[in-house]
Amino acid sequence: MLTVSPVQAQQGATLPAGAPVSPPAVREGPISKAREAALALVRGNLDQAIALFGEALDDRTLPNDRRATLYNDRGVAYARRGLHREAIEDYNRAIQLYPEFAAVYNNRGNLLLGLDATREAIKDFDRAIVLAPGYAAAFSNRAGAHIRLGDTERALADYARAIELTPTSTAALNGRGRAHLAAFRPHAAIRDFTRAVNTDARFGPAYRSRGEAKLATSRFEDAIEDFSRAIAFDPRSAEIYVLRGIAYLEADNVASAHKDFGTAIELAPNQAAPYALRGYANAKAEAFDDAISDFAKAVEIDPKAALAYAYRAWAYRLQQELDLAAREADRALKLDPGSAEAHWARGEVNAAKGLFDEAANDFRRALELGPRLKDARKALVSLGQPEVTRGALVPGAGLDAWRVHQQDRQFVALNDEYPRLAVSLEMMGPGSPRILEWQLRPAPFDGIGTLRFTAGTMQTARGPEEVEHTAIVDLQNQTIVSVQVHRQGDRVAKWTWEEGRVLVASADGITDELQLRQMKPKEPPPVVAQRPAPRKPKNLFEALFGFSF
Repeated sequence: MLTVSPVQAQQGATLPAGAPVSPPAVREGPISKAREAALALVRGNLDQAIALFGEALDDRTLPNDRRATLYNDRGVAYARRGLHREAIEDYNRAIQLYPEFAAVYNNRGNLLLGLDATREAIKDFDRAIVLAPGYAAAFSNRAGAHIRLGDTERALADYARAIELTPTSTAALNGRGRAHLAAFRPHAAIRDFTRAVNTDARFGPAYRSRGEAKLATSRFEDAIEDFSRAIAFDPRSAEIYVLRGIAYLEADNVASAHKDFGTAIELAPNQAAPYALRGYANAKAEAFDDAISDFAKAVEIDPKAALAYAYRAWAYRLQQELDLAAREADRALKLDPGSAEAHWARGEVNAAKGLFDEAANDFRRALELGPRLKDARKALVSLGQPEVTRGALVPGAGLDAWRVHQQDRQFVALNDEYPRLAVSLEMMGPGSPRILEWQLRPAPFDGIGTLRFTAGTMQTARGPEEVEHTAIVDLQNQTIVSVQVHRQGDRVAKWTWEEGRVLVASADGITDELQLRQMKPKEPPPVVAQRPAPRKPKNLFEALFGFSF
């Protein structure tokens, strides 16, 4: 996020919250060129803006703080124009003239971040925040830099601070959601992406991101809906078509998946993944010639595309070409030993050869690497083997019939009363979760339950704070509706259960509205009209003919 001068702010640009980030206002004087330049910049007329800022800077009577503002704004224009060297030079001039100008450090940091000079960018964001502790954009930008370096926890702390300062910042909400997704917290990610689109229904990136998070939680139809919305805002994005195609595959809609992968290929013909995925869809539809052709194209584009080799192995296995299949599976594993699809493909080949123990081991390894890989799970069950467990039991973490298991860094709560339900216990910091409370909601929310658990300790601007989460569970559908922040430090959420929904004034300072499935009230049995008791006939004639005289 770039920050502009007060002149531009008057034209509708956004200034950061908190301490001042721009030089103080100066005399009106001969600044008509500067105003014209600001208007041109806001309207996107970059070349005109650059020329007009240059003319304004020709006035040597302007004080240093005013000249710094103009250099900053022209730097913004240069940056948007893609003239990076010129932008850096203008930002440097602005800093020389006015070293306390926080916005220009933020802008230079943003440009450096775009040029992959991430650590230098962080130094600029640090300086901007020192000068203006309430500078939300600088916190958000620094968070993005931490993500680049793989420091998710620092990124989350910076995004949290940016959101505290500007709770309606869609960019910060979306950024924090992406950070949660990178840290394997899809439910927390969905929460932030939903907040972003509720703030701005036209913020396309959040729909795409929420679709990815829903895909990670096996909500395939919901993911398809979000990807469709994202495509409406960005119809030229091959990546979104690929993502929606994957969601269609997971939902067993092969025809729609094939169409989306085809569109992605039209938009990005030099990418290997869409060809590999379309080949997989063709193989599922038993169009083997088309599948092999797609795999060959994927490998031509990227000879190291392990996914293409894995899928081609499976296609050969379906055609009983087992030697070719084994060769392709081995090549996939050599290219990427951590590929879940490669282990699954080799398992399919081993199963076809009658090597059932080896196949089962491959399928189990595939599920360890990719727990959502349905093909591996189905194959394991077809061998009569037990499915992979949820990991080691965490002693003392359960409550009543609930128990907690750990697999790698992930925790899940299980209850034998609900065999199809696995509640993901997402942690916000180090430690293990512990279930604190399980409640079944009264009517009219029959079948809705809330599971509260400890979620570790997170670092915030106020220092370390303990966190508790509450998962809202739909027992009828055995799904997780949402995971909410119930407590953070000394702040506790307020829950308001209303007709068909619950309002959660979250402990992180934002209120969420969640629609819930309600049990319909039982209708009274239908009223059946009672026939009057038959009248005794008066005489024999009436009994025989139904009437009498």
